[in-house]
Amino acid sequence: MANTIVWFDLPVLDLQRAIDFYSAVLVTRVSEEFPGVAVFSHQQQEVAGCLFVSATHKPSRDGALLYFNVNGRLQDAVDIAQQHGGTLEQAPHAIGPHGFRSVLLDSEGNRIVLHSE
Repeated sequence: MANTIVWFDLPVLDLQRAIDFYSAVLVTRVSEEFPGVAVFSHQQQEVAGCLFVSATHKPSRDGALLYFNVNGRLQDAVDIAQQHGGTLEQAPHAIGPHGFRSVLLDSEGNRIVLHSE
């Protein structure tokens, strides 16, 4: 197996709002493939995941922290995130030899990181 992490499920309250948020911020296609489930565009061996609506799972700022690659466009992605309902928690900052990151709440209330080398 090439990657330790292979998939993620991210709970959302409003699927279309979350699709709009992630499509704009990550500049990628996120499309509803099943009722209540939208999948991030990916190739066969790439790590990917989905957004899903559930009666039992809710967005959280207290769970796992997912890092999303916005390499080379961190500030632009932060600005777009805020325009699409995201809330800035930590402005872009260096994380030593690992590049730069910004911590936000997505449009649904999930705590996420936008990362750039």
